[in-house]
Amino acid sequence: MHVLDELPYAQRERLAYIDFCLNYFGSITRAALMERFGTGLAAATRDLTAYKEFCAGNLALRAQDKVYERTPSFKPLFDHQPEAALSCLAYGFGNGISQPFLPNPRCLAPQQLIQPKTEILSALMRAIHLQKAISCSYVSLSSGRMQRELVPHSLANDGHRWHVRAFDRLRQAFRDFSCSRFDTVSLLNDVPPEKETREFDHQWNRIVDLELIPHPAIAHPEAIAMDYGMVDGSRRVQIRAALAGYLLNYWNVDCSPEHSLSAERHPLALNNRPALYGVENLVLAPGYGASSLQPASATGDKA
Repeated sequence: MHVLDELPYAQRERLAYIDFCLNYFGSITRAALMERFGTGLAAATRDLTAYKEFCAGNLALRAQDKVYERTPSFKPLFDHQPEAALSCLAYGFGNGISQPFLPNPRCLAPQQLIQPKTEILSALMRAIHLQKAISCSYVSLSSGRMQRELVPHSLANDGHRWHVRAFDRLRQAFRDFSCSRFDTVSLLNDVPPEKETREFDHQWNRIVDLELIPHPAIAHPEAIAMDYGMVDGSRRVQIRAALAGYLLNYWNVDCSPEHSLSAERHPLALNNRPALYGVENLVLAPGYGASSLQPASATGDKA
């Protein structure tokens, strides 16, 4: 066990904040710690002292204004993953309490135009956690508003919106439902039969290995290789079959047999089309219909 794991959670969080500020902002002050966590001067001093005990070479005190600066020899004490770090830079460093986002004008994230209601998300998550079915009012593009009984088991983001993966008792199949299209959700007391549980969602449990390459029509493929962190000209992505169509659509991957789609709109191409065999939401994959891999059936909320 790492020595940090033995510290109380609240202290680890404060040390992580010191580490984050030093790494991304270049400095940290006692006042910043006090304001961020609502602690006193003595507590902020103890936190900085504790941080120095772990990595004294990471910071140096600028005496004239009592600012701790990042040193050239800085090595992060915590592993701040890029996605989490960018989220913190854009919206603020979280403290475990849900708060309104505070945008940073120097690090702008994409605007989210689709936001589920908090009460819907909480009800869906409770149903997933408690393994309960739900009765809900749901509005789909094809059927309009309908009362449904679903057995949700997971939440997933397709890049644009959050979906819940659930067994639809009307269609007797596992399908995807946009979280923003639920009007009401209430938990049912019945225990779902085994066939309605995640273990029987074969599309969810199957992992597909996709090989992405720069579109062959691009003049300088090394630029795309750098964008997507490719090794030897390709990037392998493992994803659940139920989510494969979403990923291919979100990243504009040319899935046609001869990579015949426009390279201007599709910088990536799929190099192993046979991997898509049996994936049910190929209707979402750009160029999927250019050959007869299989008859595709959408698994979205268009029932």
